[in-house]
Amino acid sequence: MAAKSPSAAEPAPAPGRRRWRTAVTLIWIAAALAATAYLVGGRGGPSDAGGPPHAPPAVSSTASAVSDAAAAPAARPSAADAPRLPRSKPVRLLIPKIAVDAPFTDLAIGRSGQLDPPPPDDTNLVGWYAKGHSPGEPGTAIIAGHVDTTTSPAVFARLGELKKGDRFHVTRADGSRATFVVDHKESFRKDAFPSERVYGDTPDAQVRLITCAGAYDRRARDYTENLVVFAHLV
Repeated sequence: MAAKSPSAAEPAPAPGRRRWRTAVTLIWIAAALAATAYLVGGRGGPSDAGGPPHAPPAVSSTASAVSDAAAAPAARPSAADAPRLPRSKPVRLLIPKIAVDAPFTDLAIGRSGQLDPPPPDDTNLVGWYAKGHSPGEPGTAIIAGHVDTTTSPAVFARLGELKKGDRFHVTRADGSRATFVVDHKESFRKDAFPSERVYGDTPDAQVRLITCAGAYDRRARDYTENLVVFAHLV
């Protein structure tokens, strides 16, 4: 997954063995807790400068409540009636349609101000933003994965095949399984990433699956877009 989360100041990218396809950065200044993260990676080469998807706030309760109208079907229950689970660490992501069966690793902001990527030698691994919402609890949970490496496809190589109505599951540390249904998917240019729409807090339990998309810019050593799959708990 070659995703990036540039800071508001567009910090210099950190070297990495493969390109990230996911975007996560903290820039919620109004909360006074805002920090910026920048996800980078490469197809086995140095990290590149990248576009600006911005990540969710470190403390979700301070985030602005931004509803994702485009992702909310008319038949979806009200927030009060929507299913919800208590906070619990995700253990495994299961997406039957695209043959994903992958363990989770925690993603956090490193000392460099960038979101640390999953280990570069494991193509079947997804990360979740551990200071945000866990999948299944009310709010927007962020799950990111590599799309490829220099030698092979990675865990989210087929993420673009998901369509509205497809289901996927997250097994959790408390023994429960959260099932999500896809509302829609969109690709966004990294230089015009709608951070509030993607990462804004929600009253019901939602998930964003994120990876890179678009053309691969060999000069920049980066993909030009991010693919985001919007889904909600059922």
